[in-house]
Amino acid sequence: MYLDTRHRLIACQDLFRGTIDGASVHPREVVKEALRHNAAAVIIAHNHPSSGIAEPSHADELITKRLREALGLVDIRVLDHLIVADGATLSFARRDFYELWRAGAEIQSAPASQPPPMK
Repeated sequence: MYLDTRHRLIACQDLFRGTIDGASVHPREVVKEALRHNAAAVIIAHNHPSSGIAEPSHADELITKRLREALGLVDIRVLDHLIVADGATLSFARRDFYELWRAGAEIQSAPASQPPPMK
């Protein structure tokens, strides 16, 4: 999904198709399309059809990092990477938020309050 500076949807596009157990993602093509749409930010999404589990693989984590780096070179932010599987959805942004919050809560001496709800 390609978003403008106010995070409004510009376009939604399927870029790659894979097999039942994988897909090749080319950061150059993602950057090229984001620039073509004049996007300020993107949200990446894909499914896990074979496992039915909405948990990121090591390959998912690596491609997310590569896409963040490549898009960052042209000042386009990756706001999230979503994985959809068997009716469940995982958000990298939400997962990272809670992991950071949990790590911070362990360092603090006082009991940590609940994180603010995600909108």
